[in-house]
Amino acid sequence: MSLEDAKTQVDQAFTRESSRGLSYENTFGGATSFLRRRYTKDLTGADLAITGVPFDQAVTNRTGTRMGPRAIREASTLQPYDPPYGWDGFDPLGEFSIIDYGDLAFDYAKTAEFPAALTDHIAGIVAQGVGTVALGGDHFITLPILRAYHAVYGRLSVIQFDAHSDLWADDDMDRIDHGTFMYKAVKLGLVDPARSVQIGIRTECDDYCGMNYIDARTVHEKGTAWVAEQAKEIVGANNTYVTFDIDALDPAFAPGTGTPVWGGLASWQAAALLRDLAGIPMVGGDIVEVSPPYDPSGVTAVAGAHVAMELMCLYLWNKRKKAA
Repeated sequence: MSLEDAKTQVDQAFTRESSRGLSYENTFGGATSFLRRRYTKDLTGADLAITGVPFDQAVTNRTGTRMGPRAIREASTLQPYDPPYGWDGFDPLGEFSIIDYGDLAFDYAKTAEFPAALTDHIAGIVAQGVGTVALGGDHFITLPILRAYHAVYGRLSVIQFDAHSDLWADDDMDRIDHGTFMYKAVKLGLVDPARSVQIGIRTECDDYCGMNYIDARTVHEKGTAWVAEQAKEIVGANNTYVTFDIDALDPAFAPGTGTPVWGGLASWQAAALLRDLAGIPMVGGDIVEVSPPYDPSGVTAVAGAHVAMELMCLYLWNKRKKAA
């Protein structure tokens, strides 16, 4: 699509013919798919599917993350005019087929059925050889997603950006709780804790269940380059899932979240860390806990959209290297 054609085409989420290419639609108009990608359930030829999971019934504090996917998509309309900065000329929007697969449909009144519905939703995409970046939703959504990826890739490494470890002990596997998802992922054998790492932690945890962790103060004191190298060394060549809780950022940068904790990462640190992770064997990822009701400025959704863009780049970076 030429620049002149793009300027006159509206609602590119529905009208664009190609799933590749930058977008020049007015930021303030049109249907807000993620990065103005095409809304479609057709996975033919797709490299990556963005999908929303508007679920927040597992939170321990403030609800509102069900509105996260919509807000992240809207914020992402600020981004698809140029290749992402800092990736050495890498243009994933131009080089790869990226689609917006829409949101998971589920019955909000049948919460117990939600986990299996999400696992099936992701499994249907991954079965076609397509990776996913999920837009949450609260952090519980990562557990059903990990189930889908584990069925294909086996025991996974996880890089988790978070203020909280989410390792509260809970052996009732039917409970739906965003504070226990990683505990259950480890106990169910979905995740290899020795080859996983949590970054940005700044709340107490009695038992890390064998997980490596780098707390926020260590990030501040030792620097992002050191942390990224540690993370890459820990996961090694193991298939890796990246989950980013927006509360990994300090509330000064992301106030719109359910359980904000001071002393967190600055947005520049998150950007540097994600970019320095290039080359990890990433199979999928998510951005969770964006809660628009607690941020009328929209800055948290902007941060979430940038994280989702970086996750997209991390996933496609390896596909680019393999194709070279």
